[in-house]
Amino acid sequence: MSCGKKFDTGNCVADILREIADAQTDLESVCTSGCEQSIADLLGEAGPVSNLDTVPVILYCKDCKPFKGFGAPVNDICNVFGSFYFRVQSVDESNCAVLELLRDPLDQKRDPRSPVDQLTKQLVATDVCITVDLDCFCHITCLPAIQAL
Repeated sequence: MSCGKKFDTGNCVADILREIADAQTDLESVCTSGCEQSIADLLGEAGPVSNLDTVPVILYCKDCKPFKGFGAPVNDICNVFGSFYFRVQSVDESNCAVLELLRDPLDQKRDPRSPVDQLTKQLVATDVCITVDLDCFCHITCLPAIQAL
């Protein structure tokens, strides 16, 4: 399995997230398998151009457990929620990434216990972002490209 073709920093997760960020912004890539397939679908390389705009990802910490991010909508600190699903917004040269939490608007669980415990039928952008150090992760799972914005 390839870790991305455009970048080679030695950090597989960082390279994939950079490639997803570039694809979502520039809509330009030539990947064909795994996460690359999700990127190709996002770009419409497998068929007609679509309205897909996001490759949802799950990140795994070095202990092999899925990473869960937490955040709250602006001016609503009482509604903190967790999510295992993210949309990459950016990745800088020091492997720090800004990730937007994704969630299903019908999901009433504010603190899901695992990715399979969280509804994913209609993941949407939440405008809630966190910043992470990509050197803390060892695995990435890409879901099929979706329209989240």
